[in-house]
Amino acid sequence: MRLMIKTNEKNLVMLALAGRIAHADEFLPFEVGHDGTARALPGTGSIAYNVQVGDPAFGWKTDHTEPGVSTVCVSSEKNEARGYNFLACCGNEVRVVSGDAKGARGTVIGTHGGVEHVIIDFPIATLEKLTFDDKFLIKAFGQGLELTDFPDIKCYNLSPALLKKMPLKNNGKALAVGVTHIVPAGIMGSGLGSLSCTRGDYDITTQDPEAIKKYKLDTLRLGDIIAIEDADNSYGRCYKKGAVSICVVIHANSFAAGHGPGVMTLMTCTKKGVLKPSINPKANVAQILRIGRYAK
Repeated sequence: MRLMIKTNEKNLVMLALAGRIAHADEFLPFEVGHDGTARALPGTGSIAYNVQVGDPAFGWKTDHTEPGVSTVCVSSEKNEARGYNFLACCGNEVRVVSGDAKGARGTVIGTHGGVEHVIIDFPIATLEKLTFDDKFLIKAFGQGLELTDFPDIKCYNLSPALLKKMPLKNNGKALAVGVTHIVPAGIMGSGLGSLSCTRGDYDITTQDPEAIKKYKLDTLRLGDIIAIEDADNSYGRCYKKGAVSICVVIHANSFAAGHGPGVMTLMTCTKKGVLKPSINPKANVAQILRIGRYAK
């Protein structure tokens, strides 16, 4: 039985966003990794035919690769592009509105900072029909979400549809959230210090072999819901003792110093003992929503 949690969902506004496929980019001819090795590898953008949400975040011969379809706003206007990245929430419904795949449905996985991508999962059959001429309509719904019984917990980038299916437990004083991994704030890197956690992501650094082993980072999957201890994402991303942030893994590992699997904020709380992570191996967006590698 799913936990019924009170929210302000009825007061949220659903808005339409228009997106298109982002072309693959070559950031540098060779990128020098943290180990001093120069690599020429695929990165962000395009359609990833064989990398889906639910797949491992490690092991790919890539850098920052995003699962499924990487999209950007159809408009090049700066404010509109920011709105596209800001309003799209994990779990939002997407519809293809042109081309051979017209009418097909997909799901927003997350947003990637810097490139300002919104990452969308579509079934494999839909990916095969998509072209760079196609457009997408996202029903953006979730920014402004509040948990009525837990006013100290702030929600960002989280659709009510996903929230209702997440592994949660409420004992009246604390909300336990199922996560696959718990990592310390001390190993967070790129994106740290951002003044906003409603756009983009920040990276779990993976340059220390002992940390990878200790926190089992090499078992991370795209779409995993994780907890970051002593991390406050209330009004940006910073270290704060006792705070907890719940995030979702949105892109694969990176060889660059200060980088690694990217995570987007879903919940955060600075009041100790209110937001509690609980290990649950099935706490992955693909498994929860039955999409990506776990599609029916």
